[in-house]
Amino acid sequence: MITSRENRWLKRFRAALSGERSDDGIVGVEGVRLVEAALGSGLPVEALLVSESGARHLSRVAPVLASAVPVLRTSDKLFASAADTQTPQGIAALVRPRQATIENLMTETALLVVLVGVQDPGNVGTIVRAAEAFGATGAATCLADGSGTADPFGPKALRASAGSALRLPIVHGISPTILLAQLRMFRVKVYAAVAAAVEVAEESKNQTSDAASSLLRPWDIDWKIPAAILIGNEGSGLPANLVRATDARVYIPQAAATARVGIESLNAAMAASVLLYEAMRQRNIARQQHS
Repeated sequence: MITSRENRWLKRFRAALSGERSDDGIVGVEGVRLVEAALGSGLPVEALLVSESGARHLSRVAPVLASAVPVLRTSDKLFASAADTQTPQGIAALVRPRQATIENLMTETALLVVLVGVQDPGNVGTIVRAAEAFGATGAATCLADGSGTADPFGPKALRASAGSALRLPIVHGISPTILLAQLRMFRVKVYAAVAAAVEVAEESKNQTSDAASSLLRPWDIDWKIPAAILIGNEGSGLPANLVRATDARVYIPQAAATARVGIESLNAAMAASVLLYEAMRQRNIARQQHS
């Protein structure tokens, strides 16, 4: 029973649940759904913390709670002092995410989503959730012009991913240059997600016909072969030099605007979801045809 704010375990939970990454990579997850996902993920869990009112959730997580995981108890007040949410559910865990590499994600049908300077934790978590739902083999996060991608294991991103970040292999903080070199080595086709066709029309006018033809719609791409999708910053998109280094650009056609001011482009998470769904659709058809 933890009865002091200065208890070392409570301090560890407080730091982890606030998004502070420790040297050993431990992150904090809070809430019964995320704790259940962490315990069922097969990842190392260092400890479980429950408050007086949160103890009611122990029966739900019991089937996936290993006997070796210490269960720490504290008061509702002390738990709230460590929690990141305004209305905590009274249950949290310390978990060590897997350390993935690009090599880990390469399979015969690799599908990778790469987040380049995506700064909103909600977008990051939603993209990771979509990646798992639509069969991606993993995700990677990169810097973009000095701006990093939000930590997929941060509190808000973890909640937005609904636990997917604990199951999907993620390479965090890799250099775009190194990433592209590795993808080339593994013969992965790399596509840059860009804004709708109207936004790149002027650029295409000044391109050669070969370059202009590299602007593709989602269904123009053969997603059945190993592929990676680059998703850029919410405001500025992908850096121009990175776009030029990809195999092709892909855009999502939109309905003609009926108002004077139409939709500029889709939200980063929405765009990633559409592209990942098309990849899954094509791959499912291919599997059905071969079965």
